Amino acid sequence: MKKRIISSINHNLNNAIALLDAIDSDTYKDVSVGPYYSSIGSHIRHTLDFFDCIINGLDSNNIDLTARKRDEILSTDKSAAIQHIYNLQETLVSYINVNTDYLIHVTDNMGQGKITVNYTIESILSHANSHAVHHYATIGYILDNLGIDIKIPGFGYNPTTPVNKREGI
Repeated sequence: MKKRIISSINHNLNNAIALLDAIDSDTYKDVSVGPYYSSIGSHIRHTLDFFDCIINGLDSNNIDLTARKRDEILSTDKSAAIQHIYNLQETLVSYINVNTDYLIHVTDNMGQGKITVNYTIESILSHANSHAVHHYATIGYILDNLGIDIKIPGFGYNPTTPVNKREGI
């Protein structure tokens, strides 16, 4: 199961690389689209932060999703983001044969303070993948508002969305 989850994540991360290869740096950093005025780069950085929290917390068995680094270089430098994705993919592949038959403590703030719950590695990785897809959808909204038409099949859509409604950006 872990192998399939990591393969799915890496497929989605490859879609992010395809996107970054298809847009210029100004588009990556553009913050002109409301209502949130966030850039494509800030959404990419945010999704990478989520994965980094997982990686950084595994050894201590304490993943803190509120301890994001928010490295602004990833928000503004496409090359740095692409390299970060490659490094992340390599790390994720290294987990395929690691014993994960235990519960992992995951801390997050759901709006009323921090709370810690138990996950498996498979469940937190699945959560991170869904989280990335959600942000990819927002990126699609930004691109549409900027009048940029890029086709990456399935980008920003949950795989359970019916195919006739899942065009991608």
